[in-house]
Amino acid sequence: MLKLINIRERHVGLLFRDGEFRGLLEPGRHWIVDPLRRIKVEIVSRRAPWLVHEQLDVIVKSGVLDGKAQVVDLKDYERALVWVDGRFSHVLPPGLFAYWTAFRDVKIEVVDARPVRFTHADLPVIAKSALAERVLEVHTVPAGHVGAWFRDGDFVETLPAGRHAFWKSIADVKLVPQDTRELNLDVAGQEIMTADKVTLRLNALVTYRVVDVRLALTVVDDARQALYRETQLVLRALVGGRELDAFLGDKDGITAELEQGLRQRVSAFGVEVVKVGIRDVILPGEMKELLNKVTEAKKAAEANVISRREETAAIRSQANTAKLLQDNPTLMRLRELEVLEKVAASAKLNVVLGDKGLTERIVNLL
Repeated sequence: MLKLINIRERHVGLLFRDGEFRGLLEPGRHWIVDPLRRIKVEIVSRRAPWLVHEQLDVIVKSGVLDGKAQVVDLKDYERALVWVDGRFSHVLPPGLFAYWTAFRDVKIEVVDARPVRFTHADLPVIAKSALAERVLEVHTVPAGHVGAWFRDGDFVETLPAGRHAFWKSIADVKLVPQDTRELNLDVAGQEIMTADKVTLRLNALVTYRVVDVRLALTVVDDARQALYRETQLVLRALVGGRELDAFLGDKDGITAELEQGLRQRVSAFGVEVVKVGIRDVILPGEMKELLNKVTEAKKAAEANVISRREETAAIRSQANTAKLLQDNPTLMRLRELEVLEKVAASAKLNVVLGDKGLTERIVNLL
């Protein structure tokens, strides 16, 4: 019939009669008369500040927690950040909560979750805390990227690289990372027919970057794939309107036109073309042999022309020399002496000179 309840320091007793809350029992010894076993006392510690109980709403409404605990009642659009003894503890979802304040320093910050995005100076600590995953959705945007934030399918803004958090159960949130660095796109194995029905295989390289993230993600399903298709189309239009010789003779001009045409077309979906280049032009095997023969014939003809030009120049020089010697006897005599000097250098030569010229007076030539 008589029951002793001993409540230690820094604890408190929750008194229930027939399952209904009746009040608090402070630390100490309490004698309770309960012949019918209708009374129940639950002892809880006030050192663990969070008071968790299935009848917390009844306990709060009774008013016994006034001055002893801090109570927070969060609406559907509210969340709370809890600090205990100056250190962050956890995040609270909507609901009713109570914290003992006699032995612990408890600070509760209520946050309006309707803006969806959560920003806070202590976000790195908060995101790693207990219960954070229940109420927070955390995304990380890598370096060199920006994050395109969509709320309920509508684009909101772009967010810089780093960690970003959003409240759950408020809206449908999607954060899409987008690389904003200069990127390279290989357009390989592109087969195109020229105006004179020759099939070429081209390999092109496009350097680009995304300058408008909203357009890149909303106008086309994949900006990189769209750029690939546009490059193919522009190349076909440029090469298909030229004959093979015109194409091979003006690749730089085609590259410039390709770059200009791409810039006009891809700006509509937020992409800027930095540089375009045609790396390889691959011809069919029989076309290679034919071009090699043409080139060989051209080179042979050029060599023949050069040879004939040199022969003509030599004959013309000889004719000029003969005329000059004929008109100048003294030069003729000097020329004869040069010839004799060359002959005397390699053989024995006896020469008799007269008055009428060297060639007429040679007696013995060995």
